[in-house]
Amino acid sequence: QVQLVESGGGLVQPGGSLRLSCAASGFTFSVYHMSWYRQAPGKGRELVARISSTGGSTNYADSVKGRFTISRDNAKNTVYLQMNSLKPEDTAVYFCNAEHIWTTSNYWGQGTQVTVSS
Repeated sequence: QVQLVESGGGLVQPGGSLRLSCAASGFTFSVYHMSWYRQAPGKGRELVARISSTGGSTNYADSVKGRFTISRDNAKNTVYLQMNSLKPEDTAVYFCNAEHIWTTSNYWGQGTQVTVSS
């Protein structure tokens, strides 16, 4: 059974930090590119950060460059998102996504809420 389980969300003050984790199971993690998306209330889902299957390449949305860092540990089947200098506009549900490197196989997690507020 394929599972992507996000954790680490919560309430944080502006300027604070959070580290999200996404634990994968039920598929071969190392042949999937991994991404974090977010969806704020009333808005569409947007790509935040993406990391290649080997971890050798990363991409970020302009809005988070220099503040967020995506990483992965293929031995632990886990992808992370370190979020620093958080802003109220970062408030959203954050979703983990797995995309196979060759096929159309694609999986989503259930999401974790991040709220940035004083």
